[in-house]
Amino acid sequence: MTEPTSSSPSHTPAWVRDFLLLAAIWGSSFLFMRLGAVEFGALPTAGVRVGIAALFLLPLLAYKGQVVTLRQHWKLLFAVGVMNSAIPFACLSFALLSISTGLSSILNATVPLFGAAVAWLWLKDRPHGMRILGLLIGFLGVALLAWNKASFKPNAEGVSTGWAVLACLAACFFYGFSASFARRYLAGVPSLVLATGSQLGATLGLAPLAWYFWPDHTVSAKAWLAVLALGVVCTGIAYILYFRLIERAGPAKALAVTFAVPVFAVFYGVVLLGEVVTPWMVGCGLVILLGTSLSTGIIGSRRP
Repeated sequence: MTEPTSSSPSHTPAWVRDFLLLAAIWGSSFLFMRLGAVEFGALPTAGVRVGIAALFLLPLLAYKGQVVTLRQHWKLLFAVGVMNSAIPFACLSFALLSISTGLSSILNATVPLFGAAVAWLWLKDRPHGMRILGLLIGFLGVALLAWNKASFKPNAEGVSTGWAVLACLAACFFYGFSASFARRYLAGVPSLVLATGSQLGATLGLAPLAWYFWPDHTVSAKAWLAVLALGVVCTGIAYILYFRLIERAGPAKALAVTFAVPVFAVFYGVVLLGEVVTPWMVGCGLVILLGTSLSTGIIGSRRP
């Protein structure tokens, strides 16, 4: 059964609905990571997040009768979990201790750039013409934003934002690499199996570090609710949507969800945390989005 085409004004392709819902959910994840990391610390926040997600997803996997499929691919799924969840979540939680949710979400929009670069170098998915120009424009936007916002000298509060910016970009690289990895080695594996297996792998990878760095003080109910939302909504439900997007629309469109994520993240940050968004951040964000749109073929692609 084929999906309705986008040219039909009365129908919306199923992947578009997943795309928008996922953007809204992941936009809120920066807020919840910030609230959790301030009290838990970066590594415990990431560890609790993936642990809750795994506990949420396992019963669904058993109900669907897909445990056997997970066992068949467990090594690759666990590897994806470390690359696509454990490392990025830890990096972003660390970054949000010193930079705003708006800035981190704008940097997160570079995920498709890294995805396109990895696909080019690894999967030989060579970009041409405008896509190459898009990569250059996108990374120029990152350089301009980082140049203005990143400093490796502690400010008045003793915070060095440079390491936070680098941590965000490291998370984006691993997101982009993981998309090509899943496409290369796990094509055809059901989205629920991918989501559950990856969170189990991430939990195993982060558990020792989360235990070692567990805070000595009592963590508030607000922080616990934040990581609960991270685990169930922003990870468990979101990764089902994400891997389903890869199946239905391909990795390029799935990664392009990061276009819309900053819109939601900036809105949540301004309204709920009182963050300030500067014109420079907006300008660099638009440059990044333009480059990403060109590099993924969303702008400039020709359809028959």
